[in-house]
Amino acid sequence: MFTRSNLLIVLVAIVGAMLGLLASSRMDNFAVPVPPGVEVLKLGDTRLDLELTDVSGKPRHLSEFDGKLVLVNFWASWCGPCREEMPLLDATRAKLAGKDLEVVGIAIDDTRAVQDFLKDSPVHYPILISNEDDDASLRFGDTRSVLPYSVLIGRDGKLLAQRAGNFSQSSLARWLEPYL
Repeated sequence: MFTRSNLLIVLVAIVGAMLGLLASSRMDNFAVPVPPGVEVLKLGDTRLDLELTDVSGKPRHLSEFDGKLVLVNFWASWCGPCREEMPLLDATRAKLAGKDLEVVGIAIDDTRAVQDFLKDSPVHYPILISNEDDDASLRFGDTRSVLPYSVLIGRDGKLLAQRAGNFSQSSLARWLEPYL
């Protein structure tokens, strides 16, 4: 039998759940303002040939990976979900290297912080450095400024898929499967 305090707890839980649903539906419409002159890519668009530096300061271009299926993963050293998915991305790259899959990490972070993080948690895929002023993730469709954020670029340089949030092993496999 419900007591008055149990009823109050259930009522508070229901109201909290409804407020959470309302807030999450509003978040779907949240978008970062796009600065004038910044083009935001959509599915089917040709990838930008960004020039970014790697962790050693060497300039790199995304065009270096043309002809491969490229998973570009935007991340930061302070982002817990980003750090958690990096071993999965590394293992997937190794497993699917024969299918010409390349993973490229683009850190929206300070170079020193990225270098320090990679000393303790190395990966075997290229890591490039961007910063919030570059708008790199925004240009690839991250209009909600979410990390991690991933895009899949086809062998022809066209954007095939975009995804906000981190991957599980099964969600990554499902995301890649149509393009392998």
